[in-house]
Amino acid sequence: MQTKRIKVGILIFNEVEVLDFAGPFEVFSLAESVQTKEKLFEVFTVAERSGVIRARNGLQVLPDYNFDDSPLIDILIVPGGYGAEEVEIKNHVLLNWLKKMEPKAKTVASVCTGAFLLAEAGILKNHQVTTHWMDTDKLQEMYPHLDVQKNAKYIDQGKVLSSAGISAGIELSLYLVMKYSSREEALATARRMEYDCDFLTNTL
Repeated sequence: MQTKRIKVGILIFNEVEVLDFAGPFEVFSLAESVQTKEKLFEVFTVAERSGVIRARNGLQVLPDYNFDDSPLIDILIVPGGYGAEEVEIKNHVLLNWLKKMEPKAKTVASVCTGAFLLAEAGILKNHQVTTHWMDTDKLQEMYPHLDVQKNAKYIDQGKVLSSAGISAGIELSLYLVMKYSSREEALATARRMEYDCDFLTNTL
């Protein structure tokens, strides 16, 4: 009998950074039990509305769900990019959706400048947090109550986690595979992706 998979919802929006959402999508989609080979996670994308999303540099993506029909989410991934820090940060529909989803999710994690969306939505409160190295000063200036860390790949504050820019979202996702499953399965996922396993061995 197949065990219930952990639901991973990845927010997407116009001008989202591609690897910010595609990296975590790949990690959670590949993660499986080393014993049974069953998938550990059910992964899907969510956008404000149905229809094509144009990510950074023109990549077109069709979301699986919109805000109205999304299933319950265990792990909510909030990516960054120009669309996060310059556009969606002013989108009250999206910010209110984040506020609504945060108490229902077991984990909320930002990638890159997705941290700005969590901060603006009031989900980051007196947390240690990180973001892309080009934006750490801006994040600290805009949200002085946060403790912005400049040299961290990812930061675990319990329910809320954050990661630095772009590829750091992959490391955060592998860390979450370990947190929800095991080090062995996180290592197996990294090996399958040909991702640097020394990172997992030395830091997880």
